[in-house]
Amino acid sequence: MAVGSVTARFDSAAFAAGTHHRSYDWLGAHPHADGGFQFAVWAPRAKRVRVVGEVSPRSLRRAADGIWRERIATAEAGQTYHLQIESARGRILDKADPFGRNFVDPSKVEAVLGRSQFRWRDGAWMRRRREWQGRQQPMSVYEVHAGSWQRSSTGGHLSYRELGRRLAHYATEQGFTHIELLPLVEHPFYGSWGYHGTGYFAPTCRYGSPDDLMSLVDTLHRADVGVILDWVPSHFATDSHALVRFDGSPLYEHRDPRKGVHPDWHSPIFDLERGEVRSFLLSSAHYWLDRFHIDGLRVDAVASMLYLDYSRKPGEWVPNRYGGNENVEAYQFLRSVNDMVHSEFPGVVTIAEESSAWPGVTRPTHLGGIGFDLKWDMGWMHDTLDHLERDPDTRRDHPDEITFRMMYAHLEQFTLPLSHDEVVHEKGSLLGKMPGPDPERLANLRLMYGYQWALPGKKLLFMGGELAQWKEWDHDDELEWDLLRWKPHRGVQRWVRDLNHLLQAEPALHRLDFDPKGFDWIDTDDARRGLISFIRHSDGDGRPIVFVANLSRKRRRRYRLGVPVSGRWQTLLNSDLARYGGGDRRPGRLSTQPGAAHPHHGSLAIDVPPLSALFLAPVAKS
Repeated sequence: MAVGSVTARFDSAAFAAGTHHRSYDWLGAHPHADGGFQFAVWAPRAKRVRVVGEVSPRSLRRAADGIWRERIATAEAGQTYHLQIESARGRILDKADPFGRNFVDPSKVEAVLGRSQFRWRDGAWMRRRREWQGRQQPMSVYEVHAGSWQRSSTGGHLSYRELGRRLAHYATEQGFTHIELLPLVEHPFYGSWGYHGTGYFAPTCRYGSPDDLMSLVDTLHRADVGVILDWVPSHFATDSHALVRFDGSPLYEHRDPRKGVHPDWHSPIFDLERGEVRSFLLSSAHYWLDRFHIDGLRVDAVASMLYLDYSRKPGEWVPNRYGGNENVEAYQFLRSVNDMVHSEFPGVVTIAEESSAWPGVTRPTHLGGIGFDLKWDMGWMHDTLDHLERDPDTRRDHPDEITFRMMYAHLEQFTLPLSHDEVVHEKGSLLGKMPGPDPERLANLRLMYGYQWALPGKKLLFMGGELAQWKEWDHDDELEWDLLRWKPHRGVQRWVRDLNHLLQAEPALHRLDFDPKGFDWIDTDDARRGLISFIRHSDGDGRPIVFVANLSRKRRRRYRLGVPVSGRWQTLLNSDLARYGGGDRRPGRLSTQPGAAHPHHGSLAIDVPPLSALFLAPVAKS
């Protein structure tokens, strides 16, 4: 059988049961070993299904499992096609192939026949990935929208290949370990950023072909940068040529509007009570990981999936069979996705954007959890932004906003996100949220990033945050790269770069991210004076790191700070240095003095610059 050709058998029972994770090997259009292409589509309520387009039109034959199939011997690679479905009531529907791999235009129905010609060169990365222990590794994620990070010299979109080359260079230079791409599934409305998809097996053709996307991933891998993809199994686009009412009736979506339409986005919700829909989505996740070597899936809007009453008023939702508001089918489906990923793709991470207090999101499934590797810490994000948006003179009245996070930090395995959601819809940029005159705004931004990188948990920053953008993100334009003409903006970029390099160099800043033994407060009460200080510990293979932040405008002179190791200390990073755009004030001579401070026997007397973040470490004894 030819490479990439359709398999001879299809396990329709597994597909119907919701356990088939490779249905893309059979459904859709595939080269046939005897020539031409075989077409197969699930449309159980259709009266007739035809393949039309540049291929010779042909009616498909229906089997008892509701799948229509037929080989078209004259079909050739490069030809376009779509499906013409006659509904049970005789209505003719022009539909895109749900398993189409490559579309002619984001808004059009025609898919392109073909097979991949790409040859991977990332073998070394893939071998290392199998042994990757993500819990103990440094992880700093740069979140990117492919269409607006940078543009070509003519103002057009970069191709996947050019984007890959530029991102590989930039991520390596800046020290990010991973690129996270906003959804790349085919989506007609560019302004949805990919979150309203129509092609769950097709990278959007805006930036090139599937082979071009493979090249992007391959290029990043060979630069030792991982690739995470945003994946959306919660809802899909309303465009009539796609999944909605696919065979003339609700098929991929619920029939009941109380379950079938998302009240916030007015988009159809996948019917996870149907086994075939679960197999469709499970296969989509498998496809991106298998065919595109993706290293992680960030699953969007998990809370909206887990709760039947999400954004709904009484009477607008249907309780589960136990009378509760939990979506049992979604819970079980997400567990099956995580089990499949961890079984089939060792080293791949799954990340939940989950904003509620649902227990065990990152607990293994065999212990009753959902099985994600990481969960976005939305509480930390909101509290931190709320605190730093305040005038520095009033922050001392709200210390819990900056200290509460550690009360729950080890209940889940968290990523600390400053994502695209915080810089859109008239929320302004991160820099724009900061109070005070421009130098203070920039100092506050550097302080926030220092605090983010110092805390336990993996890190995520949306593109442009490292440039200290003034305007909020605009998907119709590239980032404000011209800001780097100015020293303060270059300083923020350098600060993020140095934070990333420190994160990777110091085991204490990543090894015990999810272990309570890796963190100790030095003094939480000082938050009332605008100061926070804590220790990050390693597991015996690294020195402790002390973090000190001054959230006030007042310079703290001779601040007595208890430290766990006696002797000489050094400043690893100081956000107030001139090279970062600060006032170049320094903490002074760092040698411990006799006398207890906080709970420790030794102490330092340091000067802490206003609106600054300091990373300190003991000097290794020779």
